[in-house]
Amino acid sequence: MRTLFPAIRPYHFEHIAVGQGHQLYTEQCGNPDGLPVLFIHGGPGGGITQRDRQFFDPECYRIILFDQRGAGQSLPHAALTDNTTDHLIADIETIRRHLGIRQWVLFGGSWGSTLALAYAQQHPATVLAMILRGIFLCRREDIQWFYQHGASRIFAEHWQDFLAPIPVSEQRDLLGAYYRRLTGDNELERMAAAKAWSIWEGRCAALKHNADIVSRLADPHTALAMARIEAHYFFHQAFLAERPLLDHCQPLADIPGYIVHGRYDMVCPVDQAIALHRAWPLAQLAIVNDAGHAASEPGIVDALLHATERVANSFYR
Repeated sequence: MRTLFPAIRPYHFEHIAVGQGHQLYTEQCGNPDGLPVLFIHGGPGGGITQRDRQFFDPECYRIILFDQRGAGQSLPHAALTDNTTDHLIADIETIRRHLGIRQWVLFGGSWGSTLALAYAQQHPATVLAMILRGIFLCRREDIQWFYQHGASRIFAEHWQDFLAPIPVSEQRDLLGAYYRRLTGDNELERMAAAKAWSIWEGRCAALKHNADIVSRLADPHTALAMARIEAHYFFHQAFLAERPLLDHCQPLADIPGYIVHGRYDMVCPVDQAIALHRAWPLAQLAIVNDAGHAASEPGIVDALLHATERVANSFYR
């Protein structure tokens, strides 16, 4: 079974101004003359980690990572103003042009798969291939599954902690209740909601409990950005209600792809990956039977590294 490549450091990092006061933290690793690949993190609001660099052979790939608006080291932190899917798509194009890249590979998991699909549907000529994990289509039923009724029946004891910050009178619309608190002026209430929201996601992420994931997402800096930005996006159906991803897959018809999904993914159930594969038949679908949602699970890692190897063999070697 494949394991991650050794840890590496960026050879270049910077903040790129994209307008409206936003500055995106961007870094490059690996081979400056290699096959360009853009790592698109999840959340939205999750930010990148050092581990994200290790899915790619640094001798073959020019690895580009960035924190989306309001996330990670991008500025201003946890900002919601001028933060929509269309803004993020435009940001990716700004990065591509800024770095002088004609075409690149997209690699994204969870929300990163959503954004990669949305970008590729608008800019298919710039995309050589896509490697997507934990498919999240951002339909109403997908959001309701995790934040209202569905995963709640699997992780019932953890669900009680997610309910705790919200009065019973508001629990019929948990997303709305959290959105009001995460965007409100009460700092203590905002942080309590952010912690409960992020811990819920961390506890559900892996097939087997992973304390490292929970700890990372519970960190106040990470939790505030992820909870605020996720609630902002999901309350507005990711700003995709008028152009559902599955209805606009024709531009992907000639783009090769790899879809990797855990059989027991409780954050983004596997039916989303199957639906995407039907709409995008050129992509290869790998369902990992002993995995949940997390990119760190061994079977997911193996499948993703297989995909990055195949793409490198096709477009670089």
